Amino acid sequence: MSLAGYFDHTLLRPDLTLTDVHNLCREAKQYGFHAVCIPPYFVAEAVQELKDSGVQVVSVAGFPMGYTPTAAKVEEIKKIISDGADELDVVLNIAALKSGHLNAVRNDIDSMTMATHLKGKKIKVILEAGLLHPKELEEACRICSDFEVDFVKTSTGMHNGATPQMVEQLVRLVGPSIKVKASGGIRTAEEAQRLLDAGAARLGSSASVRIMQEQGLVSD
Repeated sequence: MSLAGYFDHTLLRPDLTLTDVHNLCREAKQYGFHAVCIPPYFVAEAVQELKDSGVQVVSVAGFPMGYTPTAAKVEEIKKIISDGADELDVVLNIAALKSGHLNAVRNDIDSMTMATHLKGKKIKVILEAGLLHPKELEEACRICSDFEVDFVKTSTGMHNGATPQMVEQLVRLVGPSIKVKASGGIRTAEEAQRLLDAGAARLGSSASVRIMQEQGLVSD
């Protein structure tokens, strides 16, 4: 697979417009990115824009803090899927995990995963790994493994970025049945390749086009 095929081409700024989303979709088609990752509000528009292109649509739930009530996250997921999204990037309830409320964390991940898998879609759980102590990270990965999520994701990009060491740690903790998405601070082709070499199966970046241009893949 070319480097482009690993990217979820991402735009999650609070001030983005529909024009920005159309431009993002156009870039994704031109460069052959795996997907666009956009806010729930724009999913239906992106699905229409990308129809028959092979580019998937990813959106987010419980973003970016993760402490939204589980019932609200589930309803958000249902709406996003009904609008046509292929994959969901959902945020772990970090506050519950750090409070030691493991049953709440388990219920949160179980409910979101069930709502996603019942519709045949994929779920990535954003761990915000840079905010977690080692034991917290281990517990979060164990719960994700128990409920058979499709991916764990390093971060929202709002706090700490992804590092090869972080990816290697997540690969080790979740085992071969769950993939790892690296996200946050990926700005160059060299950084992207290091994360893939560390074991990432997907990359999330808002600098995807710049990275492709750095490799000499300039759009028409």
